[in-house]
Amino acid sequence: MKTNFVKYGRKDDQDLCEITLQNDHGMTVKVLNYGATLEKVLLNGENMILSLKSPEDYSKERNFLGGTVGRIAGRVRHGQWKHGLETHQLPLNDGENHIHGGIGTDMQVWSFRPSCDEKVARVDLTLFDPDMHNDYPGNLKLHARYELDNDNTLHYCLEAVSDKLTIFNPVNHTYFNLGEHAADLNLQMNADYYLPVDASGLPDCGMVEVANTAFDFRTAKRIGAALESNDEQIKLRNGLDHPFILNGNKPATVLSSAEHKLTVSTNAPALVLYTANHFNHTGIPDNIGQYDGITFEAQCPPAEGNDLGQITLLAGDKFKRTVDWKFE
Repeated sequence: MKTNFVKYGRKDDQDLCEITLQNDHGMTVKVLNYGATLEKVLLNGENMILSLKSPEDYSKERNFLGGTVGRIAGRVRHGQWKHGLETHQLPLNDGENHIHGGIGTDMQVWSFRPSCDEKVARVDLTLFDPDMHNDYPGNLKLHARYELDNDNTLHYCLEAVSDKLTIFNPVNHTYFNLGEHAADLNLQMNADYYLPVDASGLPDCGMVEVANTAFDFRTAKRIGAALESNDEQIKLRNGLDHPFILNGNKPATVLSSAEHKLTVSTNAPALVLYTANHFNHTGIPDNIGQYDGITFEAQCPPAEGNDLGQITLLAGDKFKRTVDWKFE
């Protein structure tokens, strides 16, 4: 097991660093303290995720690649959170809605500490997000950990605690491709229901069974088969951009190619799948095109309205999200 880091830049009077974790079998993981970002996952030298061309590119514009996105990932309708008799307003940064926490946790520089022993190589990252930053109540302390073991499993854990009643629904936003084009990969997922969305990307009619739809991945099938379907929801979002409600069977999902397999386990109730629909080989991510990768955003599904009880965090309560990615 090995860890090391290199400084590659500065932002907001803080050092930007790339941290490397390596296990005894040569699997290598690279993490940036900018946004607690998973930058690369190298299996026998081959990258299993979508990455920008250099660490410096990540802070040039917001692309969410591998970032720890919060305080809330996804959209909040009209940016409103109603609790009791009060309605709290968040910034509207996506038309009439709020999205991805405003100037979110993926756009900030985290403190970090690498360590290793005979079993794991890890990096712990911490961030203090002050009360009313992006209009979110509560001083929030976040702790993210990436831990690589000798079974080629990367363990991700995000913990947080606030000193006020607040809302919190973060994700790790890595795009997986197993070194290939995601549309060509096979996907199996333990989800019997998904949430259709409206034109704004928010759910609007509750859960719908995946049976007999393009969203049925209960038996492994090629992702491209869903993308190429005539399903109105696929056409509306130009691909997959939908929450799937996990049915509790393990693992949550398996992504596979002829050469590799990724098994995902999580304590989250849902996965939001997004097939990199907007990428088009332009701008900073000019090395990435449409459907090149797929996200498994482990979170609570977005709410239809302003009742955000599922993602409400009480003062002093500890939030804990875990995701395990096993690569073969």
